[in-house]
Amino acid sequence: MDLDFSTVELAFRDEVRQFLAAELPADIRDRIVRGDHSHVREDTIRWQKILHAKGWGAPAWPVEFGGTGWSKTQQYIFETECALADAPAQLAFGIKMVAPVLMRYGSTEQQNRFLPRIRAADDWWCQGYSEPGSGSDLASLKMKAERDGDEYVLNGQKAWNTLGHFADWIFCLVRTDSSAKPQKGISFLLIDMKTSGITVRPTKLLDGSFEVNEIWFDNVRVPVTNRVGDENEGWTYAKFLLGHERTNIAGIGWSKRELRRLKSDSAKVSKDGRSLLEDPVFGGRIAQVEIELTALEITNMRVIFDEAAKKAPGPEASMLKIRGTEIMQRISELQMELLGASALAYAHDSDDSRATASYLNLRKLTIFGGSNEIQRNIIAHMILKL
Repeated sequence: MDLDFSTVELAFRDEVRQFLAAELPADIRDRIVRGDHSHVREDTIRWQKILHAKGWGAPAWPVEFGGTGWSKTQQYIFETECALADAPAQLAFGIKMVAPVLMRYGSTEQQNRFLPRIRAADDWWCQGYSEPGSGSDLASLKMKAERDGDEYVLNGQKAWNTLGHFADWIFCLVRTDSSAKPQKGISFLLIDMKTSGITVRPTKLLDGSFEVNEIWFDNVRVPVTNRVGDENEGWTYAKFLLGHERTNIAGIGWSKRELRRLKSDSAKVSKDGRSLLEDPVFGGRIAQVEIELTALEITNMRVIFDEAAKKAPGPEASMLKIRGTEIMQRISELQMELLGASALAYAHDSDDSRATASYLNLRKLTIFGGSNEIQRNIIAHMILKL
């Protein structure tokens, strides 16, 4: 496997860099650099509309659905360069999660209705999977959807919902058959967040932000036409989506950007007459995480090549999730150590708030998307047949 980019791919990388330099608004970039999330909804939508106007709004989508038709390598280059340029991440719940499910399993009417609006940032999507007591063991979810003519009536709760307070729509896993085996009684529904009976309750996180929510459903009525695929077959669609989610969580572009920042900051701090970057202990730890990130990038390229060959993500998706999230956490830990005692004086408006807030926020990475302990069980089952 040749890991070097071709001449055509290098030319594409240059085109992406030129576009980012010319079109990424400075105020958005500056907020990303500072770790300022006060305009996250506005910035995400604004940037998505800029990409959409360029024809780059859906990098991974096929041309027939309005996508770029880019190769997997081009998609990887684009996402990495966007992260390195401090561009906002595209909203994954729409572009990378529900959209692939709709393209694979949705009806033509659903595709025509939802996909163009996702691409143009006209709808903000969120995910309704986890529940109290049903996180890593997702098949144990209990939120009921009872059929009443041409509608489902929903009652229950979703937890740890990311950015749902901004959302126009939510895709949910619901229990449509309580008598079936756990994986067999689940359906996949698309729900308008303006529907009567939906209550969103924000949850304050360690860093003081309100990024996640509890969402309550009290006799919420959803048209049967908003069900994706067949009734009670939602687990199939959920597994398909989770493969994409776990690959995306690897965060290689983020890690490369933050590692670059860490090395630059370490070079400015002196200890015993030399920079911390040159210190055999601290510098050695930076070198170790850089080696691990390189190995992760190679694994990611393997997944890219497999997907290009039409192979579904296998245990590599779980590997990327485990190693990617651990590396992101390790980089944030090194950034905190570099700050030293000043990291303790955490305030949202301080110069050191970005690294401290990032460290606190990133504690969640090894839990959501399927905890890393569960991912190790998945790898053992798939490879060792345990």
